[in-house]
Amino acid sequence: MNRPAHRYFVLRAALGFLVLLAGEQAMAIEQPRYEVAYRDGDVEYRQYEPYLVAETEVTDADDFDAAGNEGFRRLFRYIAGGNDGGSEIAMTAPVTQDKKGAKIAMTTPVAQDPSPEGWRIAFMLPSAFTIDTAPRPTDKRVYIRQVPGKLVATLRFSGRWTTRNYERYKAELARSLQAAGVSAVTEPMVARYNPPYTPPFLRRNEISVQVDQLPAATGKE
Repeated sequence: MNRPAHRYFVLRAALGFLVLLAGEQAMAIEQPRYEVAYRDGDVEYRQYEPYLVAETEVTDADDFDAAGNEGFRRLFRYIAGGNDGGSEIAMTAPVTQDKKGAKIAMTTPVAQDPSPEGWRIAFMLPSAFTIDTAPRPTDKRVYIRQVPGKLVATLRFSGRWTTRNYERYKAELARSLQAAGVSAVTEPMVARYNPPYTPPFLRRNEISVQVDQLPAATGKE
């Protein structure tokens, strides 16, 4: 086998291994349960079941990226034993991030500016826990919260976890909702499903907002 052909074979084998590894990780990690109620192009309308989250609010970060990094560190310390039982908690997916503050309708792109309300970063607790049995965080900045069942519109994308990508896909989701005649009832939330060492082109990222109805084209309310 000549050298260029050998390099091509090695590259394809490595890519196949990474795809397989990413798929196994996604299957092994627990995620919130939902049903897809409707698809509108690349946007999925999902009905989520209730679930618990460990959550923290970051109010003093310079930007989206810094807030996400700080929030993730706090939550990781919690699942690594920073709780009243000193127990390790299984990692779930995704880690989510949204802007803390008043709920607003999103019909056009909204600029991301530093906000005194800050950002919320959260991840789902394993479904074996309830609000009464979940380990209590030792860091007072981390708390446990019940997320009710909800209908959300979600756009999936790959790539790096950057402010630029957040803004890009937030605007794309907003345009889709506007075209469908659907109003959002919360701020956009970004979800990260993969560990940091996952190559950007293999990452599963999502931007979503809670909505109060499906598009009129479905014939359902």
